[in-house]
Order: sequence, then structure tokens, then C-alpha cells
Amino acid sequence: SIMKTNSIFKLIVILLTALSFHVNAQEEVKFLHENEINEAAIIDALAPEKSGRTRSFRPMDDQLNPVANQPVSASLLITFNTNSANLTYGAKQALDKVGRALNMDKLAEFSFAIEGHTDLSGSYQLNQRLSKARAETVMHYLISMHDVEPNRLTAIGKGYTELINKHNPLAPENRRVTLFRIEK
Repeated sequence: SIMKTNSIFKLIVILLTALSFHVNAQEEVKFLHENEINEAAIIDALAPEKSGRTRSFRPMDDQLNPVANQPVSASLLITFNTNSANLTYGAKQALDKVGRALNMDKLAEFSFAIEGHTDLSGSYQLNQRLSKARAETVMHYLISMHDVEPNRLTAIGKGYTELINKHNPLAPENRRVTLFRIEK
């Protein structure tokens, strides 16, 4: 009965994500692969107003620009082995760059939510626990290896509720970590 409920729930999630994909087809989430992560890319994503870049224009009236109402974030494709919250070697190298960026002057004043995401394999409960464990692993790595102040970071597990690749719910890009700047 639980397996049947999980299967029905997964089917509903697949259908809803497919429907939302068609409704929000113009929204494209960009993410950085581990080998694309560097300090400048992190700063540009998390503190665009302090990066010195002027490629984006934000009108004063937020109603004219709905993107201005969205939180500042960076989606990072930090890899984990299947059903594991242990960081891979490549993930550690990428997080070393993130840690250095978070301690730079342009980001040092901000706090961040670290969201762990999973693909659609496994039960809802398993994915919630796994995504939270992955977010906590990233948070603890940044604190222990880069002396990021613990009160600046919050770990959140999102499970498979926010798939990037809605066409392929099992795609690796759905297994990611996202950093959101917390606005005070």
C-alpha cells in the first residue's frame, strides 16, 4: 500500500512538473557544473549588484520585472554518489571555490540557504532525508574547511519537489545544491 501510494505520488509529481514546464517554458534555470564553478561566477550569481557587471537592468518598478522579485541564487551541480551524502573529490574542489567566494568582501555580509535537491528515484521520504543530508554535508564542509560562520548558513532539504529537468526526472542535473542569498 505504501509502495502504491509512493508510485501514485511520483506519477502526480511527474504530471505536475510536465504541466508546469509547459506553463513556464520561458523560465530556464541555469546551473554551474563543478568544473565551471569559480569565485567570480559565485560572486556574480550571489551578489550581482556588487560584481561590477552591468549586463542586467532592473527597473525601479518590480512589477515590470518579475525576475527582480526572485531571490538571488546560484544552482550548483555538486555531485554525490547515488543514495549518498558523501562529497566526491570534484565536489570538494568546487566547494573550496565556493567557500573562498563566501568569505570575500562582496559576499561576507550575506547569509545563505543551502538547498539540497534530488531526482525522482526513491520514495518521497527517502529523498527528503537525502536532500537535507546533502545540504548539511555542504554546509558542514564550508564551515569546517573554510571557516564560514555557521550563523550565515542554513541547510534545507527539498527532495524532488523542484526538478530542473522536467523532461527527464531522473537526470543528474536534478541532483544539485542551490545557494540562495537570504535577504534581511
